[in-house]
Amino acid sequence: MKTQGELEASICEGVARFEQEYMGRGPKDIRAHLLGDLLVVRLHGVLTAAEQHLVKTLPTEKGRDLLKQVRTHLIETARPLMEAMVEGIAGVKVVSLHHDISTATGEEVVLFTLAEAPPLRETRKR
Repeated sequence: MKTQGELEASICEGVARFEQEYMGRGPKDIRAHLLGDLLVVRLHGVLTAAEQHLVKTLPTEKGRDLLKQVRTHLIETARPLMEAMVEGIAGVKVVSLHHDISTATGEEVVLFTLAEAPPLRETRKR
């Protein structure tokens, strides 16, 4: 059994590895926050050079919408992999996955709804 910090760190490692292997580029920064049965993963600096160029060269709404469509499709296609990774680390079933990305800031958020709060080991006080 893991502490909350250990579980969040393991989730960060798994999502960063997924981004690197599946999307071709890892995030510059990543944080995971477990809030009961919700797991929020926040990634910074995930846009590739090609994606940044696409957003800058096309009209604002068209570039943004196209990038969001592609990223959403990629996440939906890889959903079983991401859910299995989270379930393996957290030890509980993933009920749903929600995703969004900002083309302005390059921030991506992935929210996992879990069937229940994962069992955690108490942190020892020193």
